[in-house]
Amino acid sequence: MPRGPQGQKRPADAIGCAVAVARIATGEAEDLPPMSGRVRSGHAGAAARSEKLTKIERVDIAKKAAAARWK
Repeated sequence: MPRGPQGQKRPADAIGCAVAVARIATGEAEDLPPMSGRVRSGHAGAAARSEKLTKIERVDIAKKAAAARWK
């Protein structure tokens, strides 16, 4: 069975996909698994890091990211 981008099992054929969608719509199945602790802690870490940076450091990081995107 094919796996989704986060490792979840998904049906490969159209009928199986339709059945899965119907189960999600009726509440028999969950659409997405609950967030793992790693994902939540990553968001918290990013927020803490952004609070500690000065405006000049944030500007430098943004300029570097823009240059990488437009390279």
